[in-house]
Amino acid sequence: MAAPRPKPKAKVTEDLNLLNIVNQQFDRAAEHVKFPVGLLEQMKHCNNVYYTQFPVKIGKNYEMFQAWRAEHSHHRKPLKGGIRYSRMVNQDEVMALAALMTYKCAIVDVPFGGSKGGVQITPRNYTAEQLEKVTRRFTTELIRKQYIGPGINVPAPDYGTGAREMAWIADTYDAFHPASLDNMACVTGKPLSQGGIRGRTEATGRGVVYALRELFRKPKMTKRYGLSGNLEGKTISLQGFGNVGYHAARILHEEDGAKIIAVGEWDGTVHDPKGLDIPALHRHRRQTGSIRRFRGAKTTTRPQDCLEVKCDVLIPAALENQITVDNMKKLNCRVIAEAANGPTTPMAEDYLTRKKNVLVMPDIFMNAGGVTVSYFEWTKNLSHIRYGRLEKRVDQGKRELLVDALEKLVDGKFPRAKRDQLIVGTGELELVNSGLEETMVNAFLEIAEIQNQHKKIDNMRTAAYVCALEKIGDSYLHMGIFP
Repeated sequence: MAAPRPKPKAKVTEDLNLLNIVNQQFDRAAEHVKFPVGLLEQMKHCNNVYYTQFPVKIGKNYEMFQAWRAEHSHHRKPLKGGIRYSRMVNQDEVMALAALMTYKCAIVDVPFGGSKGGVQITPRNYTAEQLEKVTRRFTTELIRKQYIGPGINVPAPDYGTGAREMAWIADTYDAFHPASLDNMACVTGKPLSQGGIRGRTEATGRGVVYALRELFRKPKMTKRYGLSGNLEGKTISLQGFGNVGYHAARILHEEDGAKIIAVGEWDGTVHDPKGLDIPALHRHRRQTGSIRRFRGAKTTTRPQDCLEVKCDVLIPAALENQITVDNMKKLNCRVIAEAANGPTTPMAEDYLTRKKNVLVMPDIFMNAGGVTVSYFEWTKNLSHIRYGRLEKRVDQGKRELLVDALEKLVDGKFPRAKRDQLIVGTGELELVNSGLEETMVNAFLEIAEIQNQHKKIDNMRTAAYVCALEKIGDSYLHMGIFP
């Protein structure tokens, strides 16, 4: 008699709803803080959500668009968070992203509450003129309900939006408030000519780099994951070559000497074990509309291939739920630096950290560079003066005197290029990057200290959440709401 066939293993399923995932991560951290249950519930849930649908004339017809703006926490004002344009936008996603913004701002000590917005649209299917109509109409809806304003709620770029859309938002808000001086502070991520700030475009990607640099300054930590030295020569794979992914790759490539061996986008992956020329790849994409068929690199049609490349550091910089139970066993990296929001599911993270000894550097810390520099832009708009404008020439004069004294002391001359580098004064970009680095380093050290103090916390994400909850909870307690 033939032996019975073994039953096929049931496929493991997991909840991919980002709001449920964020709440689950919150609950894990809540076990390690001592706050009243009511206060924890207040910190966990969104305060309010605005849903709207509005018509816009596209060609000869009218189309209806759905949009949301979620306000998660008012413990700090104004509220802060991007606006994304994506066909996948829905209310749960916007609420989850708003919560992440609250926790993110707390971790890096940026005094904002968390918010997020989204329009259900595929931007590449519309012309610039049509997108402008949609953006201005959505801004009008936000103005009517007081969901935007320098002291109320301040949007920023996100997936599918950029400086262009932020300029449209600022101009629309200004038209509704012609007598107000601080209108430019109603939104951040604007072009420089519209009150933007130097360094904002690359801020999120640069923040990822600063966090990685600080990790590699901690040999005891890196040794735990089979790594040593600094970022020079480390192999890196990226998913997503948009604003965040490109700038993170470029800075790692040009300033740190890291080797970017793979880049994945929605239409495929390019891979070169010798290292990709990132600026050349960026030019190729702008010229052809795709990263595929980049000279000297192998192209595959699977976007997920970049996640499975053997590398030291994997940087998911696209969308949520990219690393799941379906592909977690195929990953071959030592560190996951989450530049995107929610790229790793809880089940996948548990497996990677406990079974494969992978360090997951969490999104609520890693991609906080954008909101940090947005804070600098907001304060610049409110003060009505450019950073470095008052002190740059004084600083440069003092540096020049010091270099002259050194040259006389050694009876020699610095090479002209080196001399120019030494005497240049501190301007806006230098101040922004300095402030961003200080912010990311301090946050990293705080998170690491929490993980060291709490022996029951076995991952960096929970430590980051604890860092956020302790600061937010203290704010509420000092407000006298929860005695």
